[in-house]
Amino acid sequence: MKSNNQINIPQAREAMDKFKMQAASEVGVNLTNGYNGHLTSREAGSVGGQMVKNMCPVRNTNFVRQSRTRTGHIQNISYITSLKL
Repeated sequence: MKSNNQINIPQAREAMDKFKMQAASEVGVNLTNGYNGHLTSREAGSVGGQMVKNMCPVRNTNFVRQSRTRTGHIQNISYITSLKL
């Protein structure tokens, strides 16, 4: 399968660059406009990971409830959800 990371809407390039710069500053990576060949794989991956994290936020919900099978016991319940479009 061929990878295609081209932006389909040329006007979106500026917004994506701004989004990338914001994600880089959040994780402490110094990006420059244009080619960033000086970055390590870890730094580049952290920028991409932060972008995905901002696009698909994860929500955590925790609560305690009475056990359904044993009287007098409680269970800690944790739900981790994310919205994917």
